[in-house]
Amino acid sequence: MSKLAEKSSGSIPSELLQKHGTELDAWFDDRFAKKLKEVEENKTPSLAIIATKGTMDWAYPPFILASTASALGWDVSVFFTFYGLELLKKELNLQVSPLGNPGMPMKMPFGPEWFQGINWNIPNAVMAGVPGFEKLATGLMKKTVKNNGVASIQELRDVCVEAGVNLVACQMTVDLFGYSREDFIPEVKDWIGAASFLPVAQQSDVCLFI
Repeated sequence: MSKLAEKSSGSIPSELLQKHGTELDAWFDDRFAKKLKEVEENKTPSLAIIATKGTMDWAYPPFILASTASALGWDVSVFFTFYGLELLKKELNLQVSPLGNPGMPMKMPFGPEWFQGINWNIPNAVMAGVPGFEKLATGLMKKTVKNNGVASIQELRDVCVEAGVNLVACQMTVDLFGYSREDFIPEVKDWIGAASFLPVAQQSDVCLFI
């Protein structure tokens, strides 16, 4: 017999429980299942992202995921800590560093289609020895992004702001790097530490570390 039926036994005659106990258990279980399903269907999904990188290539994942989840009606919070704080700066000056990142293909955003499709695997020794290589790589990526109709980091951040994504800054990192709150966009919702954000991450349906 279910616990609910046992609790109700004080007001239900014992003869009735003995005769219809199985049916009552099934009825209570069915009601409980329907109520649980109703709660789950009415619950708004939530997403928590911890953004730790400050380069152009690593800026795309948190903003794309946050803006997409928000468009789906989710509650979204993004915690920007350490180098991730660069993504909240008023002036975005993000660079790309393929050095030490063998998974990053170098694409040429010009020339015939077959030429643009080539992945240029340039050795780290070459990249490290060429002055201004990171600036070149950044320019190539920006051009590639534009050619493929992908939104810029600034545009994606604006979409997140308009969609109501909770952009949260790590106060400890702000103090550590000697930043001022005036360095960041006014849409930053809160300035908190890890201890304040971890409960948000714990209670979210999806939590990502980027």
